Amino acid sequence: MLDAFIIEEIRKREQEQEQQRPRLDIPVPEPRPQRQNDTTEEDDAPQRGVIIIDYSVPHDIPA
Repeated sequence: MLDAFIIEEIRKREQEQEQQRPRLDIPVPEPRPQRQNDTTEEDDAPQRGVIIIDYSVPHDIPA
């Protein structure tokens, strides 16, 4: 088992190495403020779609 002093030294070295690494900060765009009354008809309309279910059975497969 490692001595507590050795473990602490390893942690310090890892932190120093982490601080020396170059860091890239990417700016996050701020969300546009939207008023509650600014709604369009598209926002209120439910999403719609079509589903086709084919219940036919191929003739080459025995039933």
